[in-house]
Amino acid sequence: MAGFAALALVLVVISINLTGQCHAALQIGFYDRKCGLNNVESIVTQEVTKKFIKDRTIAAALIRMYFHDCFVKLSVRGYDVIDAAKDAVEAACPGVVSCADIIAMATRDAVSLSRGGRYNVETGRRDGLESLASNVVLPSPQMTVSQSVSVFAKKGFSPKDMVYLLGGHTVGFAHCVFFQDRLYNFQNTGKPDPTMNSTLLQALRFMCPQNSLRNNAVNLDQNPSSSFTVDNSFYKQILLNRGILQIDQELALDSITKDIVKGIATSNDFITKFAEAMVKLGRTEVLTDTQGEIRRSCRSVNNNNNNSNNSFLTKIFP
Repeated sequence: MAGFAALALVLVVISINLTGQCHAALQIGFYDRKCGLNNVESIVTQEVTKKFIKDRTIAAALIRMYFHDCFVKLSVRGYDVIDAAKDAVEAACPGVVSCADIIAMATRDAVSLSRGGRYNVETGRRDGLESLASNVVLPSPQMTVSQSVSVFAKKGFSPKDMVYLLGGHTVGFAHCVFFQDRLYNFQNTGKPDPTMNSTLLQALRFMCPQNSLRNNAVNLDQNPSSSFTVDNSFYKQILLNRGILQIDQELALDSITKDIVKGIATSNDFITKFAEAMVKLGRTEVLTDTQGEIRRSCRSVNNNNNNSNNSFLTKIFP
């Protein structure tokens, strides 16, 4: 969520009728013995680790990409990691491992490298045959909690699931343009958001001057010792009114979610629950078995007659 943080902070719903509810075909260890003596998951892990050592912000990029599960010309960072992993896997066993599964495995590895624990990834997905940027709907970053709950509910997620998944912001960051209204003209009042911590407000105004062309990036977890760690610090910060995005701060204030946020902030099981939510997300509207394809390149579909150079997108993301 670095240079592309603008879009990382919005809820996206994709309306593509190319996927099916085939959860049963997903399984842990799907690629066991499908790549000779090679361990597919280890190959992916090696590539993600090499990138993470150089740039730990790649964790936020991969988490965001997992929620997207796409390449729809939205300036998403992380392409290079997926490309490298795909190339390495193709060298070991061509035409076997889908880009969708590589994204899921790479995200798990990024979470693990960010001290978020290592969870088991269910695999067996296939890649979609079409996905068009014109199908992408980008709601306002000022979406309310009620609106967000409704969006997630349509995909089978509870309010608690939503709050845990929005915890992906624990390692993310946003650019000024997506929260600047909270600093100077909240809801067209000509004043800042009254819920924002006053010290944070002054710091953000320094980072994001009014009417400036500067578009600096700000950590979504305002605890500097935890900004690159997958943990529950993000929730503790929004309870202190130190949320950067409006939707993040409203999680701690809205009657629907505030008790959930308090529970997560004071518990010791965030890593486990976050992993469970990520696995559940990975089961959402996937292609399996004979549906879809195994892409040769994660940047384009194999069908040369298709004018889309995009991977399929069927998820929502925080």
